Amino acid sequence: MTTLYDFNAATLTGQDQPLAAYRGKVVLVVNTASKCGFTPQFGGLETLYETHKDAGLVVLGFPCDQFAHQEFDEAEQIGEFCRLNYGVTFPMFAKVDVNGKDAHPLYKWLRGEAGGLLGDAIKWNFTKFLIDREGRVVRRYAPTVEPAAIEADIKALL
Repeated sequence: MTTLYDFNAATLTGQDQPLAAYRGKVVLVVNTASKCGFTPQFGGLETLYETHKDAGLVVLGFPCDQFAHQEFDEAEQIGEFCRLNYGVTFPMFAKVDVNGKDAHPLYKWLRGEAGGLLGDAIKWNFTKFLIDREGRVVRRYAPTVEPAAIEADIKALL
């Protein structure tokens, strides 16, 4: 059975990061964008992370430019924007595709595990996937779902 721990992803600084490093944690995977109407959700995601990281939560941000080109071109710009505007301290990864033939393998798996309103395709930025301590997808949340609305589900898994 495939789990989150079977994947690797490049960090914003270009280092290969095995996602097995998050084994035993509750993980919230989010495709992000710096210039989107939902971008203020970075603040809520950071609040969730800061509040629950000591109990075992980690938020993983995956910038994506597939929706109306709402992401910066350079990884350095993405990281700086997230830190300066929203105080982001949770792990951020290199830009990925979440749909289509070039979709990152993690996102192909996530979509297959938890389909949405458009079948398995990601509808927009800030689609969220909640993953349990065993690396299994528990639930998918639409971009419109604010991070605070997920807190009860996170607490139930911690």
